[in-house]
This record gives sequence, structure tokens and C-alpha cells, in this order.
Amino acid sequence: MTTEFRFGIIGCGVISRTHAEEINNIKGAKLVAVADVVEDCAKSVGQAYGVDWYSDYLDLLKREDIDIVNILTPSGLRANIAIEAARHGKHVIAEKPIDVTYEKATAMIETCREAGVKLAVISQHRFDASTVKVKRAIEDGQFGHMVLGECSVNWYRTQGYYDSGAWRGTWAMDGGGALMNQSIHTIDLLQYLVGPVESVFAHTATLAHERIEVEDVAVATVKFKSGALGTIVGTTSAYPGLSSRLEIFGTAGSAVIEHDRLTHLFLKSAEQEGRSTNLAANDFDTPDPTTVFGYAHRLQIEDMMNAIREGREPLVNGEEGLKPLEIILAIYESARTGKEVKLPLKTVKAAQ
Repeated sequence: MTTEFRFGIIGCGVISRTHAEEINNIKGAKLVAVADVVEDCAKSVGQAYGVDWYSDYLDLLKREDIDIVNILTPSGLRANIAIEAARHGKHVIAEKPIDVTYEKATAMIETCREAGVKLAVISQHRFDASTVKVKRAIEDGQFGHMVLGECSVNWYRTQGYYDSGAWRGTWAMDGGGALMNQSIHTIDLLQYLVGPVESVFAHTATLAHERIEVEDVAVATVKFKSGALGTIVGTTSAYPGLSSRLEIFGTAGSAVIEHDRLTHLFLKSAEQEGRSTNLAANDFDTPDPTTVFGYAHRLQIEDMMNAIREGREPLVNGEEGLKPLEIILAIYESARTGKEVKLPLKTVKAAQ
């Protein structure tokens, strides 16, 4: 088994430099090439990191000295590129969302399996210390049974943000708006911690931006298979940009994660003399390296390397990456039809 994994990056937008930096921070990892259809972008990133660059990603995939490709293109292009990468024998790390349609995402998963390559979908916040601590407490039964989960992402994006790329704010390439692009990580943590979603009922709207096809405000109610209830709120219209917040409530515990930090954790089993104790108080005062932007990406890239070495699935494989996409597509379908939508979605109508 190789002691060094060689990486290629396809898609040289803003997030590409985070991936490049974290690859270079990992022992046994090496970035060797990048590609982007916009030649200036490929050249800029390639020269910044002293690696080869291409304007055609197929030229990168033809190289025999690349083991893993990180696909960081606009969302609607990821499945097609991942399928081609799998056919070239490359393991795949795809940014979120896995793609923008259920059909393309499942085709991507199936092709990687048939080709015998690993597929990981970026969901770096599952690796945050806050998430790990709450997940462990839930699995240990310290929360009792779940009753309520709420997530909100009240962020702000200027009109200039959407105008900066022709693909932004489109169904075909962005796949959606405030939910698909900004809120997907928090939605993923909601289902990861509270459990599988049974159904959603939702409303979406475009209220604060022009020249975009997708929503900038969305609200949904959620029924979980466990019987718990929940809410999802996402917007890019909350000037000047407020918090992302996840609240989890069980019969014996509760937790709040805000801005990726665990701010509240109460467990009945930890009560002292009838008084509730915030078990997250010390955590909030102690620096958490996983909240430094990019660090959790590093942990997920390392997990992919270890999955290859150990012959196991990445912790966030294709099926796991499909889960938040499925929830968001169900929300869009509910908003479109005015009806409750049940999961899982075997097939789903593309958003219009």
C-alpha cells in the first residue's frame, strides 16, 4: 500500500485553496495537479502551489501519478466529473452537495462502487469536536429519546455574490439557494444527530435578491422516524449575517451548537444536588482546533486516506452524502406542491 497519496484538484474556485492548504498540511499527502475550465483560475492556483495545471480536467485524470481527486466545481457538474474520475481509477472527494439531483448523485455512487474506488462527500462539521461529543452522548443513551431538533442558518449574501458567477443562484448548477448552498452542513448535522427524516412540509421564497432562480428564504417542519419533530430555517437575507445554530433536545438531555462551537450541553445524568450543569462551559472557554476554518477539512481528507489504507468506507461516503441532499430536495418538492413529502425519495423531480 502506498505511503504517499497524490492528489489532484478539479475546480479552482475559492474553496480550492482550503483543500490545497490542508492537503499540504497532511503527512503522506501531496498535491500534484489542478484543473479548471477557466484557464486563469487553474494557472493561478497551480502556480500558487507549485503544481501542474490544466484547463481540461480529462488531462489531469489521465495522469497515473494521481490517487485521489477533489472535485470542487459548481454543484451541478460534480457527478459527471466523479463518474469520469472513477472510470480512470481515481478515488473521489466531492465538495457538498454531492450533486444537485437524486438521479445524478445515485449514478455517481453506483459508478464509484462498480469501479472499486472510494467516494467521500465533504461534511467536515461531522468531524468537529462539538459534533463528536454530542453524537457520543446520544449513542451512549444520555439524551434519552429524541423529542425535538431545530436548525437555523441566518446568513447574508450580497447581490454581488450572486452576480459574481453565472452559475450562482441557478437550479442547474447551484441546485438551490440558501438551503442547498449555505445550510446543507447544518441540515446534515440535524439528521446525523437526531436521526433519519420521515417527512417534511415547507415554504420557500425569493425575497431579498434579484436575478436568481433559487430561494433566499426557506422554512420547513420535519418529522423524524423516531417520532421527534423539528424545524429547518435557512436564509441568505439576514443582514449583516448572523449565526448558524443547531439545537437538539431529548428526554434526558439537550445541546446547542452555535458557530460550530458547543455552547450548551445538559444531561440529567450529570445533575448535581438537583442543579443542572452546563457541561459545555469548559469547552466554550477552551480553544477547539476543529473550529479553525479548514482544519476539519483536513480531518476528512485524512479519513479518506485511512479508508483506502484500511479497506473500509470513508466516514462520510456517498450514501451519507446523499442524505442531506435528499432532505433538501424533499423540501423543494414540498414548497412546489404545497404538500407534505415523505422520505426516502426513490426518484425526485428536478427543481424548477
